[in-house]
Amino acid sequence: MNKKTSQKLAFIAFRILGLLVVCLLFWILGFIAYNGIGVISWEFLSTAPTNGMTGGGIFPAIVGTLCLIAGSMIFAFPLGVMSAIYTNEYAGNGWIVKFIRVMTNNLSSIPSIVFGLFGMALFVNTLGFGDSIIAGSLTLGLLVLPLVIRTTEEALKAVPYAYRTGSLALGATRLQTISRVVLPAAMPNITTGLILSISRVSGETAPILFTVAAYFLPKLPSSIFDQVMALPYHLYVVATSGTDLEASRPIAYGTALVLIAIVLLMNLLANMLRKYFGKKVKTN
Repeated sequence: MNKKTSQKLAFIAFRILGLLVVCLLFWILGFIAYNGIGVISWEFLSTAPTNGMTGGGIFPAIVGTLCLIAGSMIFAFPLGVMSAIYTNEYAGNGWIVKFIRVMTNNLSSIPSIVFGLFGMALFVNTLGFGDSIIAGSLTLGLLVLPLVIRTTEEALKAVPYAYRTGSLALGATRLQTISRVVLPAAMPNITTGLILSISRVSGETAPILFTVAAYFLPKLPSSIFDQVMALPYHLYVVATSGTDLEASRPIAYGTALVLIAIVLLMNLLANMLRKYFGKKVKTN
């Protein structure tokens, strides 16, 4: 077998595997949509659950999920970006930076339930936040912080070094070079970390189980120190608890469909930001 034939066979195998992955994704989405679309209505999206969560809607869970996503990103994204800027632009390549990167990689491999236990011990008990939005958001922020740091580091490394030397040669300080040259050029790829973080946070159940999630709380939060319902935990409760699982199963599929829709919407918004920054970099 010559090289051209083996190359064609390899490309065919890759295409088949890629199509299988896409088909699997559409099969899962189609299954969820087929079983959950029947319960989707304005009432389902805008009212609180009733009748032991076998009736009514999921509006408090939607609001709670959005609060946790926003709170965790407010904490994790700036801190992760600044940490990546320090390790990539200021700290050099010494043993301290290598140690930080190793520990960051180890932190990203810790199971989410461990983060939940840590968040309960630190934020809920030690700091006295109780089961609250701020405790859940900080826990989720710690969970995705390594992801933000690593994706931001890779985005900064992708910026040509000539951008930095050119800016410094023109008299700009290092801080001005980073803020006005490096970060705008890296922002499209940094947004990728934001997209992945939102997707990770929105589907986590174990961390919020210990820090914020309420079993049944048919009202909206009034402060960051309130408990909330969340779609992942609500989905688990509806699918596994109660006396009438057959009646609640369509609600579980509907909740899963709404959660997927929220993740897709967040990803679309983040992709729009990425395209906006990409066009801005090209025009400059």
